[in-house]
Amino acid sequence: MKKVLGKITKEANFLSLAGNLTIAFFGFAGFALLARTFPVDIFGQWVLYISSGTFIEMFRFGITNTAIIRYLSGVAKDDRLKFVGSNGLIGLIATIFIAIILWSCHLLFPIPIKNAGYELFFTWYPLLAFVNLPLNTALVIMQADQKFGKILLVKSLNSGGFFLVLLLNYLFFDMTLMQLIWAQLIIVLFTSMVCVVNGWDGLRHIRKATKRTNKVLLDFGKYTTFTLIGTNLLRSADTLIISLSPMGTAAVALYSIPMKLTELQQIPLRSFVATAFPKMSKASIQGKVEEVKSIFYSYAGAMTYLFVFISLITFVFADFFVLILGGSQYMGNDPITGVNTANIVRIFSLYGLLLPIDRMTGVGLDSINKPNRNFIKVLVMVVANVIGDLIAIFIFKSLPLVAVASILFTFIGVWVGYRFLNQELNLDHKHVFTAGIDFYKEMYSKFRKNSSRPK
Repeated sequence: MKKVLGKITKEANFLSLAGNLTIAFFGFAGFALLARTFPVDIFGQWVLYISSGTFIEMFRFGITNTAIIRYLSGVAKDDRLKFVGSNGLIGLIATIFIAIILWSCHLLFPIPIKNAGYELFFTWYPLLAFVNLPLNTALVIMQADQKFGKILLVKSLNSGGFFLVLLLNYLFFDMTLMQLIWAQLIIVLFTSMVCVVNGWDGLRHIRKATKRTNKVLLDFGKYTTFTLIGTNLLRSADTLIISLSPMGTAAVALYSIPMKLTELQQIPLRSFVATAFPKMSKASIQGKVEEVKSIFYSYAGAMTYLFVFISLITFVFADFFVLILGGSQYMGNDPITGVNTANIVRIFSLYGLLLPIDRMTGVGLDSINKPNRNFIKVLVMVVANVIGDLIAIFIFKSLPLVAVASILFTFIGVWVGYRFLNQELNLDHKHVFTAGIDFYKEMYSKFRKNSSRPK
């Protein structure tokens, strides 16, 4: 049994899932503590700070992240350090550029920024961007190399450290948002230093970057950047539009609870994708089209079956999840907006059923070097989402309809993405479902085989 467990815990999918579960646990638990620590309007400011930062991260690292994972998966050893150096150089330049823009905007428009609730973001995110640069570059290199054990360690240090601060603050202290931001900066700085000392970040190889490797990453990244921005807009556009509406930061806080719970659904999705993308990219670079198709069928099918179970649990226990994450103040109908947060959670559980095929079509297009097609797909989804949000908020004044819009734009994304991928690979959608069943049969067979071996 120990041998079986040893093999399982060293397997890439397991380590990837463990890393995402770890960061998800600390993220959800920390979110719950913050929701109970601050009033709804103050908590809404934190949500805007974090969601805005996440959006900018997509731009900052979207330029190179997908590209570096793809090329490091099949690059020759001689070119490896050149690509790593280009990744670090482009990330550093992007960070400086973003910091200048944000601080300049804050100097020019301080009052409108403060009134909209974005003062924390424009003031402190640029500093966070410099501090977390080594951490983020290390994580993407580790993913390309499928070093999921190290990813688990780094994420545990970063997320676990900040969660400990939140827990101590909830039990013993009474810190302000500003003090929590400083605590976050210190913890991220420590984790980044661990990556630098161990040479995981690759920033020391910046001088080895060449015009060719810079161009290769940027040519691929010009599409993936906007794809990642668009992907994040699909999540953050709801928050942004709600924050600019008469509903204000209180509505942002209410909507953030079901939004956070959708991340629970996406934990296994991110884990599977993290292992599928390097495999599909390597097979594509080697010209193994049938292997690319096989990986797509297997992962898309397996995740679809898994998400049926996850969505069912989320739908049935929506009230319980809201209570655990947000506390009693988010239960029932909100006295000001009339919104029932649990009902929004139930709508998002249906949205989760579409996520596996949607995500895997995007990964498939990137892996076969068709990021332009993936960009078009995401662009169509963003336009549909924004239109749906504007109608829901400003015409119907309904938060639940914002969630309904998420289902509609994801359905559109599934259709567009599968159509594009089918044009390149000649897919058979029936294999998605049969391969998904075969995936679990194979897992069960391996488990029985290993467990039946004599000790």
